[in-house]
Amino acid sequence: MKLQKGTLLALASVIEIAGNPDRSISAGEIAQKYGASTHHLSKVLRDLGRAGIVDSARGVGGGYRFVANAKRCTLMDVIELFEPIGGAGHDLPEDATDVERALSTVLAEIDENARATFRSITVETLLKLIQFQQRTSEKEDSAQVQPVA
Repeated sequence: MKLQKGTLLALASVIEIAGNPDRSISAGEIAQKYGASTHHLSKVLRDLGRAGIVDSARGVGGGYRFVANAKRCTLMDVIELFEPIGGAGHDLPEDATDVERALSTVLAEIDENARATFRSITVETLLKLIQFQQRTSEKEDSAQVQPVA
C-alpha cells in the first residue's frame, strides 16, 4: 500500500499537533519541518479540520490543536480522508496470465493487511512509539559519548 504525499503529510501533521497538546502549531512550522508547501499543507489541515481531528485558531498565538480522541483516532481514520477507499487498484486486463492473477491476489492481501494494521494503531500508540524511540536513541547517544577508561 503506497500512500500519497498528501496522506503522509496529513499523518505527520496529526502526530506533530497531537504531540504538542500544550500549544498551537502553525502550518508554517509543520511545512518547514517536513519540507512541504504551506499552500498544500493548508488544504490538508482544512480537511483534517472538517473531519474534526484538528481545530484552528487565527491571530497571534493561533495555529492548530488536536481535538480528536487520541485513544480512538486511528491512522486509518486519517488515511481514509485522503486515499481512495477500497482495493488498491490491482486491476488486471482480461488476458492476464496466471502469474499476474496470482500476484494480484497476493498484493491485494498485503494491502488489506496494511489497512488492518493502520486501523489498529491509534494516535496515542504512535506517540508512545515515538517517545520510546527518542528515549532509546538518547540512551544510545549517551553510551557512545562515555569515555573509555
